[in-house]
Amino acid sequence: MNVYEWQQTILLFVTLLLLIKPLGTFMARVYQGEWTFLSPVLLPCENLLYRLCRVDSDEEMDWRRYALAMLLFNLVCFVTLFVILLTQQLLPLNPQHLPAFSWPLAFNTSVSFTTNTNWQNYGGEANSSYFSQMAGFTVHNFVSAATGMAIAIAMIRGFVRRKTSSLGNFWVDLVRSTLYILLPLSLVVALVLVSQGVIQNFSPYKTVSLIESTNTPGEVQIPMGPVASQEAIKELGTNGGGFFNANSAHPFENPTPFSNFIEILLILLIPASLTSTFGTMVGNTRQGWGLLSIMFFLLIVSFAVLQWAETSGNPLLSGLGVHGGNMEGKEVRFGLAGSSLFSVASTGTSCGAVNSMHDSLTPLGGLVPLSLILTGEVVFGGVGSGLYTMLAFAVIAVFVSGLMIGRTPEYLGKKIEVREIWLSILTVLTAGVTVLIFSGLALLIPSAVASMANPGAHGLSEVLYGFASMANNNGSAFAGLNGNVNFYNLLGALAMLIGRYIPALAVLAMAGSLAEKKFIPASLGTLPTDRAPFVIWLLLVIVIVGALTFFPALALGPIAEHLIMTGGN
Repeated sequence: MNVYEWQQTILLFVTLLLLIKPLGTFMARVYQGEWTFLSPVLLPCENLLYRLCRVDSDEEMDWRRYALAMLLFNLVCFVTLFVILLTQQLLPLNPQHLPAFSWPLAFNTSVSFTTNTNWQNYGGEANSSYFSQMAGFTVHNFVSAATGMAIAIAMIRGFVRRKTSSLGNFWVDLVRSTLYILLPLSLVVALVLVSQGVIQNFSPYKTVSLIESTNTPGEVQIPMGPVASQEAIKELGTNGGGFFNANSAHPFENPTPFSNFIEILLILLIPASLTSTFGTMVGNTRQGWGLLSIMFFLLIVSFAVLQWAETSGNPLLSGLGVHGGNMEGKEVRFGLAGSSLFSVASTGTSCGAVNSMHDSLTPLGGLVPLSLILTGEVVFGGVGSGLYTMLAFAVIAVFVSGLMIGRTPEYLGKKIEVREIWLSILTVLTAGVTVLIFSGLALLIPSAVASMANPGAHGLSEVLYGFASMANNNGSAFAGLNGNVNFYNLLGALAMLIGRYIPALAVLAMAGSLAEKKFIPASLGTLPTDRAPFVIWLLLVIVIVGALTFFPALALGPIAEHLIMTGGN
């Protein structure tokens, strides 16, 4: 890396670390109902929302009611977006008179945005009206992110509370996530992005004349739209759905190196800060810093491997005199480091936004984002989902260590028993099992095979990446795979539903079980979970689970492709 790339990388990591504690502490105060600097302005708005929706903010829910409220709310969100997409041609703010989505595509897209996946089998500027983008996609970016944050907070309360069935109120957590955290940050960031050249308007698409190299006049259509408002929450809520088909590689979404820096920071900000929120709410900040250190270590290692792979380039091209790293599919204004940072941030979280073409990465380069998605996106994971998945890994790690020393395992003063282990396994492995089964089906069904543009190991990587992205609610794609066919629209939607709601329900059930337990004070036999040995052990558990589950598939995909490439083919 050159000096500039080192500077931007170090500055990004330092800025992130400096923001984690203040934002994490602020979020803890919000969820605990304490007074914040935004309360004078937003508390009246919050109370008004409760009155309008007839919500008793003092009423507590057990895990079943909490889960039911979450599912019903998400169902309403899904139906609303589905209707918007099917009637798009009849709705306002459609200056290009774009037609309605087909029902399979509308179904897939509605599931995608409801589950915080934002997998896109459509081209944003070619298929979606301004109304669909704003009232449909942008609204869902807020509420799907808030849903994940609410579930994570319910999980934390499971550890904090003692001998009770109450986990809080879903509607209160949803409102506070949106009103105090997502909306203010998105408003500020949208203005910053506008200052960098991200567009925000309702103008019809512009048709401009061009002079081609042959001196023959021509015309090109330039899409317009309210982009900055969607771009801010798309990154902040780890959603990832692009206003344009080129996503954050498009100059109207991400025009400058500074906007690229801001967008990477936004992707990581809330998932990283939730570790501090966790430590604050459980009364032991070292617990949060321990989880953060694992996430940060995996992020840095992933970035280093991806940057090395892309800098090394393709030896077959180097033999032809092409040097300087693999710039295929990347924007020159971002460079290799800016592209690599964005890729690991996007796939380590559940964001799915891209500023380069992942399909153009070298085989080992492509292995990095694929591996980050397959490990459950705990680096730093999606807003909320990353934290509760990491906590499920921690429960498994505590249980295994307890077996090794012959003692009943405890975590944060709560005894870990069979019920918690089964629910943790369900949380951690549901998406992975779904990926392997559905990828196998895609390689057997002729209509699915026909959607593959590339044969061999690279084609397998595209299919594996596609289902990994959908089942883990990421949303990015390897490309080279035609997803807008009935097979991928319908089976992909099922993968997104399974990957989102089975772990979410398992986490809420585990939170309910933990909240009912009594607190067990630490003793000489208690495994300290806020110290380096446990942090290292938890890291090993994450790597081992990922390796055992996915290594055979990765060996047939990107690893085999790398061996083929280095073999001269």
